Amino acid sequence: MSTAEAPERHEVVVLALPNTVAFELGLPSRFLGGAVDAAGRPLYRVRVATLDGGPVRTSAGYSVLPEHDGSALATAQTVVVPGVYGSPAMTDGTLLPELTAALREAAGHARSVSICTGAFVLAAAGLLDGRPATTHWMHSAAFAALYPAVRLDPDVLFVDDGDVLTSAGNAAGIDLLLHVVRRDHGAEVANRIARRSVVAPWRDGGQSQFIERPVPEPGDSGTAATRTWALDRLGEPLSLADLAAHSAMSVRSFTRRFRQETGLSPARWLAQQRVALARQLLEASDTPVERIAVDAGFGTTASLRQHLHAAIGVAPLAYRRTFRGTPDVISNSSASTR
Repeated sequence: MSTAEAPERHEVVVLALPNTVAFELGLPSRFLGGAVDAAGRPLYRVRVATLDGGPVRTSAGYSVLPEHDGSALATAQTVVVPGVYGSPAMTDGTLLPELTAALREAAGHARSVSICTGAFVLAAAGLLDGRPATTHWMHSAAFAALYPAVRLDPDVLFVDDGDVLTSAGNAAGIDLLLHVVRRDHGAEVANRIARRSVVAPWRDGGQSQFIERPVPEPGDSGTAATRTWALDRLGEPLSLADLAAHSAMSVRSFTRRFRQETGLSPARWLAQQRVALARQLLEASDTPVERIAVDAGFGTTASLRQHLHAAIGVAPLAYRRTFRGTPDVISNSSASTR
């Protein structure tokens, strides 16, 4: 492909506010800025900005001086607000008028994304009124009290409401950014950046924030080995009894341990993995949908269609057309074609 045919990069602006969470400030550059197509070409241009172009102090006790100011928001297609500590948005529900104006103006042409307590900032700007959203569970009570007009779900990892996306804590911010890449460019691109960063390629947004992670006894791998075993056999009719037997546990013990480790029931986890496999096959191959339904463990095209529509709101052929076409077919629209 010639240089002229290279995909146009999606413009991302990360807004650094006073007392921004340092770890979260760097996530978009890593996970969006690191996303590339099959030829290695960047798919996003990520710029970090403050409203006045000056330095801001981070939550880690040092200051950063971004290279851009608020004028970068004018051409942004996605605006990311990392978490903040001690902001008036978290204490009394207010923002500086110039920040409110900048966020609202940007929302007219860009999708808004928050990580962790960045949701307080979007809410204070009025961008979450009447919409579903989430934030870190530790701050959910304060959020609900300050912003009763927001449909807060404190239990989930992230919420995708089309042009507004919110996430819980630090790791959930990674999950959300990978979801953005997957939504824009498909599973193959998202998996590539996940592998490079050595993180899980997919945790469902509806997964609970409250996941127990028991310390394993010596020689006890929990259900991890069984999950790996199952991933190699998604096309087979795996039952709960099969999974429990592989782990040498009773069905009851296995189900309890599995939920502790993943936050999901075995059946839901299997369905998610099969949907993920089907998406990869739809994106990367010309395999007939009927064959994909069998290879991914759904058995029939009708079952595949039902599960795929429940997960992302589109039918298999529509999904294939989307991701076998131009790489920027989804920008500010919801991943669920409604």
